[in-house]
Amino acid sequence: MAGMVLVPGMMCDAGLWQEMVDDLAAYGPLIYGDLSRDDSLETMAASVLAGAPERFTLVGFSLGGYVAREMIRQAPERVQRLILIATSSQQDSPQSQAFKAAAARSLRASQGAFRGLGHKAIALSLSQEHAENVHLQSQIHQMSLRMGKEAYCRQLLMARNSDTHLLHQIACPTFVIAAGQDRMRSVQESRTLCEMIPRASLEIIDNSGHMLPLEQPAALVKVIQHWLSVTPV
Repeated sequence: MAGMVLVPGMMCDAGLWQEMVDDLAAYGPLIYGDLSRDDSLETMAASVLAGAPERFTLVGFSLGGYVAREMIRQAPERVQRLILIATSSQQDSPQSQAFKAAAARSLRASQGAFRGLGHKAIALSLSQEHAENVHLQSQIHQMSLRMGKEAYCRQLLMARNSDTHLLHQIACPTFVIAAGQDRMRSVQESRTLCEMIPRASLEIIDNSGHMLPLEQPAALVKVIQHWLSVTPV
């Protein structure tokens, strides 16, 4: 039976989709990708594929978008439709790579319990309007605590290379969704995905920062439901 595979972003787990589960259940069974155990896009993709149905609709958020596209490269015949949310095909800049490596070294050298993502990082993942929303902050922080220190270090250190030159190979129907006030991934990065993937379409949801599934779950579900209704498998 076909289902829907939901692949989260960095330091996110199934809690990312909690506000959307009831509405997405109609496209289920829902399978939640786990990015906590692996240290490369290739092994993450293989792990998620191992737990996925034979054929499915694939949804990738942020880092999960990179993983989703690697899944298609590994098993293109299994993905019926692709939805990419608040993601990119660009490689991390040298400055970003250096910052992440330094953060991982510092974290591994630290003693005591892992305290999860810090307030500054969480606020940046939200729109300025919602940056101090205590409920949203708590949801993101709790996910990072569940993911843990070792997963954080692995995700900080893993290579995230550009696959822009490979996007033309994606043959399944593709829907790209951007957050209008995303301070981590630009709308232009979503436009590039849409332009490079054959026959892809783009939707921009306003009043949301990067954490679109938590900030604007109702609006996100609405555009996904509409696209699925007009995009048969």
